[in-house]
Amino acid sequence: MHLVHDENGNLIVHGDHNHEDHHDHTHHHEPKDENLAVLTYMLQHNEHHATELVQMAEKLEKEGFSDTAAEIREGVENFHKANAHLKKALEALNK
Repeated sequence: MHLVHDENGNLIVHGDHNHEDHHDHTHHHEPKDENLAVLTYMLQHNEHHATELVQMAEKLEKEGFSDTAAEIREGVENFHKANAHLKKALEALNK
């Protein structure tokens, strides 16, 4: 994982990177900053997927897959519960 700044100066998580030639380099990020970036990314990521899953459930419901749609909606409720905990953790870390 690698941290970069977006156009607003916010830290964001960037995917893993590998170097063919190995060299030593250090990253000057505080652990708190890294954790803030990861928590922010995960929260946004989960919210995005929850939205996609709601849309999927709606389509499946229309196609007659009510039981499947209900399971997806229940899963989305759990996403929201988990996100509430991530949000609290993010707020606590931001203090």
